[in-house]
Amino acid sequence: MNRDNDKGKVLIRRSLIMALGKFFLLLVIVGRLYYLQVYQADRYKTLADENRISTRLLIPPRGVIYDRNGVMIATNTQNFQALIVAEQTPNVQETLDAFKKIMPLSADEEEKIKRDMKRNRSFVPIKIKENLTWEEVSRIQLNAADLPGIYIDEGLSRDYPFGPSMAHILGYVAAVNEKEAKQDDDPLLQVPGFKIGKSGIEKRYEKELRGKGGSLKLEVNAYGRIMKEIEKNDGIPGQPLTLTIDSRLQQKAFELFGEESGAAVLLDVNTGEILAFVSAPSFDPNLMTKGVSNTDWKAWLNNEKRPLTDKAISGQYSPGSTFKVLVALAALESGVIKPDTHFYCSGQMTLGNHIFHDWKRGGHGSLNVVEALAHSCDIFFYEVALRLGIEKIADMARRFGLGSRIDVGLENEKAGLIPDKEWKLRRFGEPWQQGESVISGIGQGYILTTPLQLATMVARIANGGYEVKPTFTKVKDKSTIRKIDVADENIKLVKDGMFAVVNIPGSTAYRSHFDYNGQMMSGKTGSTQVRRITMKERQTRVLKQNELPWKYRDHGLFIAYAPHDNPRYAVAVLVEHGGGGSSAAAPIASKLLLETLKLDPVNEKVRTVE
Repeated sequence: MNRDNDKGKVLIRRSLIMALGKFFLLLVIVGRLYYLQVYQADRYKTLADENRISTRLLIPPRGVIYDRNGVMIATNTQNFQALIVAEQTPNVQETLDAFKKIMPLSADEEEKIKRDMKRNRSFVPIKIKENLTWEEVSRIQLNAADLPGIYIDEGLSRDYPFGPSMAHILGYVAAVNEKEAKQDDDPLLQVPGFKIGKSGIEKRYEKELRGKGGSLKLEVNAYGRIMKEIEKNDGIPGQPLTLTIDSRLQQKAFELFGEESGAAVLLDVNTGEILAFVSAPSFDPNLMTKGVSNTDWKAWLNNEKRPLTDKAISGQYSPGSTFKVLVALAALESGVIKPDTHFYCSGQMTLGNHIFHDWKRGGHGSLNVVEALAHSCDIFFYEVALRLGIEKIADMARRFGLGSRIDVGLENEKAGLIPDKEWKLRRFGEPWQQGESVISGIGQGYILTTPLQLATMVARIANGGYEVKPTFTKVKDKSTIRKIDVADENIKLVKDGMFAVVNIPGSTAYRSHFDYNGQMMSGKTGSTQVRRITMKERQTRVLKQNELPWKYRDHGLFIAYAPHDNPRYAVAVLVEHGGGGSSAAAPIASKLLLETLKLDPVNEKVRTVE
């Protein structure tokens, strides 16, 4: 009996211990739940939200670029792209393999995707494909169950409606590289595939055109599919930009070059505003933006006409006889010649033991400065340059925009070269020779200029000696433009010579003259030799330009302005290996200036009558 009582007591004790154990266990669980749900509620709510909420950086629309008349010359078009988020796919490789069954994906493309994933955090969307068609978008969406972590995003791509004709002005945008991403702390540059300006105006005004990124919070399910939009901040779109370019004249100038290689710059002579700025041939910036193929890239690099080079600012050429206008002006200003000073041209001039030849074998006879410009007499300017000396020639050249960078905001602009005695001593350790002054008188020798500089030079002559500076943006205050210290009567004499070049029968550019309701063009031809003519050739027969291989033909140059009596526009045209200024460059300049006059609002009544 006592034994039964003892057993009962043991059972009761054990039951109490178990009950107490359960009670304490329950107390711990309740306490833990209370701790998690009350004290740690905010923390775990945040963690839960992070699991179901996806925050994405929104790329703002890039600023549209307009021409002076409001025509869009760089804009944005709809772009469907496939993106993948690594943290939302169980196995990236399997997902990419599934994607390749739906759409081609090259080894290079796949490698880039993986590279971008390593560079970025797992929640950052990585671009797989862009510029998808509707049919491609539909295929991806139909196979969504097999593509966890992949989604379609509607973005914007940069588009250049005028293609190659505007390429050297606008430049292009392309994906950010690692170096660029490190140099700029803007979060947008961390977005894989984000594009920035790489050259031209797109690069010069990158900050303004880019805008500020926004953000988008989305609720997603376990497969990364978007359930709903929670919060959106649109950011700030890029600023629009208006250039001084006239797209009609730009397109016309580009078309006038045809298959030729060269450059043309058209300016408003009173403001310096650039109306057309062409380098030919060119490249398609749309291909650069979308990703140029190796085939296209190699074709551009191997093209002897250098389509990737902006010849208007990077090409450096001897100005040839276009330089004679400055030599004439320097001579008049210094008193070396007067309006009625004559030199006799027999076809050659001897200095020491060297003979300098005129382009016209039999010579031009006796000429004054206006006649010498009209017929581009070399001997006249040899004589003038010999008396002037290089220092006075160089001084006048610099005052009219030669020998230094003008800086229109584009990269790789060259300064050209206006030599003097100090330069030669520093460069070669040798003194300047008289013969070097002689050859400088016709724009040869060491002298180098860019087409942009030549356009600046002729604009300053056309406007009566005002120091206009070329620009792609609107000039608001013309009163700040400084007058160059040259006599009006001397500029008038030079302009008389330039009028004769184009409008007097028998002059060098008469074939390119026009008369548009009394409005005519004035100009100056120029040719630059790229090979030396031997004495043997001179004694027998100098080969004609069309008998030479393309790369050995002379460069053709022409500077001009119009209207002749009240100048508003100036142009410089260079045709590489065109054979001569009168035959290659002058016709382009003439047609471009004529088109400019026809489109000028000043001539609205004239067009109405026509």
